[in-house]
Amino acid sequence: MLTWEEDVIIQPPRVVPVAPVPPVTPQPAKSNSQVQDATRFARVTADAKRVINGNSDVNQLVPFKYKWAWDKYLAGCANHWMPQEINMNRDIALWKNPEGLTDDERLIVKRNLGFFVTADSLAANNIVLGTYRHITAPECRQYLLRQAFEEAIHTHAYQYIAESLGLDEGEIFNAYHEVKCIRDKDEFLIPFIETLTDPNFKTGTLENDQALLRSLIVFSCIMEGLFFYVGFVQILSLGRQNKMTGAAEQYQYILRDESMHCNFGIDLVNTIKLENPHLWTPDFRREITDLMRKAVDLEYAYAEDTMPRGVLGLNASQFKEYLRFVANRRCQQIGLDPLFPGANNPFPWMSELIDLKKEKNFFETRVTEYQTGGALNWD
Repeated sequence: MLTWEEDVIIQPPRVVPVAPVPPVTPQPAKSNSQVQDATRFARVTADAKRVINGNSDVNQLVPFKYKWAWDKYLAGCANHWMPQEINMNRDIALWKNPEGLTDDERLIVKRNLGFFVTADSLAANNIVLGTYRHITAPECRQYLLRQAFEEAIHTHAYQYIAESLGLDEGEIFNAYHEVKCIRDKDEFLIPFIETLTDPNFKTGTLENDQALLRSLIVFSCIMEGLFFYVGFVQILSLGRQNKMTGAAEQYQYILRDESMHCNFGIDLVNTIKLENPHLWTPDFRREITDLMRKAVDLEYAYAEDTMPRGVLGLNASQFKEYLRFVANRRCQQIGLDPLFPGANNPFPWMSELIDLKKEKNFFETRVTEYQTGGALNWD
């Protein structure tokens, strides 16, 4: 017990040794490459995406910014079909029958195959070797891959029709060298392909970004949006008269695919314009309208060559009005004034076909609603 009588021994305070503080070494500033790596390896945000000249990781599909492109990809997959699913027996019997088709009708079939078989190959090459590498939005790239596959299916369809009918395949596949009206259209298109497929071509300047935009407009609004339409009307008119129904059914599926290709391309063009308004100059707009006028003249020359006389209730003058109507529509879709005010559609049934969703094919029992080939219903 502690008592006041006892001596109190006061212990000195315990000294706890303190570790020495190391000197602070200044950290070097991050190099530009380290900053770039940190940006490059960061998770992608939707706001960072751009259709062209984007810096975000193109391998990261999500988060979506361009949902419209993804929706078109899903619709394209649901539309899947293959040429050999279509029965060509009636077409073969009709073609082999000397009285089955007139000479003018046979010319239409061969000219159509001659143009389309090369046109879809050009379209596929333009996507795979050119457009794809310049687009920096992965949603848009996803659709372009689907579109390229569909172009291959279309080329397959034309080969399948030519083989089924016993046509000279050399004549069909080389028509773009031998038939002037076909060659003229392809020669109009090829420079725009060569621009994008040039390995030295890169976007990022006003001149090159306009060159890309120009080529996209040519392929969406002119090639797929105008140059195919005389042929579609002709072959589908045969089908409406219960002739060449197998070929016409394939063309109907191709029309459905190409309508989506055209609409995707127009959406792509308008998005690039929105993100890069400096590209849409008055001079550039005038250049596009000049190209559209030239395209109408080329397609009308094709109509005259493939239809020198009236046939199937059609004549070349009807196509002049129709092409002007379609050209007006394409111009309006990308923000240009109509080139041919007052032009009307002499083939309203074509609009019904393009917009077709669930109604049955008018010359077959096949259901054309969006669905996979394996889920198609037959009567």
